[in-house]
Amino acid sequence: MAAVLNPPPPVLPQTPWQRLRVVLEMIKIEHTLFALPFAFLGALLAAKGGLPTGAQVFWILVAMVGARSAAMAFNRLVDRDYDAKNPRTKMRALPAGLISVRFVTGFTVATSALLVLAAYMLNPLAFALSPVALAVVFFYSLTKRFTAWSHAWLGLALSIAPVGAWVAVRGSLEWTPLLLAAAVVCWLIGFDIIYALQDVDFDRGAGLNSVPAKFGAARALWIGRLAHVAMVGFLVLVGLSAGLGAWYYAGIALAAALILTEHVIIRPDDLRRLNIAFFNINSVVSAGLLVFTALDLFL
Repeated sequence: MAAVLNPPPPVLPQTPWQRLRVVLEMIKIEHTLFALPFAFLGALLAAKGGLPTGAQVFWILVAMVGARSAAMAFNRLVDRDYDAKNPRTKMRALPAGLISVRFVTGFTVATSALLVLAAYMLNPLAFALSPVALAVVFFYSLTKRFTAWSHAWLGLALSIAPVGAWVAVRGSLEWTPLLLAAAVVCWLIGFDIIYALQDVDFDRGAGLNSVPAKFGAARALWIGRLAHVAMVGFLVLVGLSAGLGAWYYAGIALAAALILTEHVIIRPDDLRRLNIAFFNINSVVSAGLLVFTALDLFL
């Protein structure tokens, strides 16, 4: 009976490789595939048919790594009590005891400093806006406590990637990156609503908010579809603003077809293909838009 009431302690990572794997899992490094293509898309558009310099690309990449890592670590830090109660997330590094609160706090501070350093190396405007970027990505982690529209806040956090990359290359703000940011916000709302479907019961029981928890799965999916329609509209406006051509619009058509597939394979009562819809399809959407935009600019 004692063995049942007192389960064995978690096996702590011993080797540097094991510790690195724990950290990479904590920050969901694979989800960089969502944001990084949009960052480079913003940089390409800012370069006006040319290419960003090698130094700009390097520091944009450093800034992205710093911002995402800090945001994810902070999210794990403030949500650790909820994660421990949720059957889906209770084996994450912090609630499972694989990593300490002290380490994650230090990691958050260090990666935040990395973003600020990268912004400083890029240009004065990027440096001045870096605290704003950190405030936005940190604030998202608190939004499920008071609003069902936390998906929009997450979209706003992700939309910093193309805007920040534009500022890094151009040193100024214009309408094109803001329209691209709006497209990213709508895209994120749509697929994060799908992701949130798996936590509806837990969110309601824990007093957390989301569109599916508030409106139910069927209505939430329709809200996600409308957000994705708006995303396509903003992408068209980006093309008009930047004077892009046929290759770019072919990329939009591909993205729209993939997103349609995403909504076809997910139903309120059938989430078996949720990982395909959430991760696989959306990774191709962002990468595909980058590739087709590059083809348009250079061909």
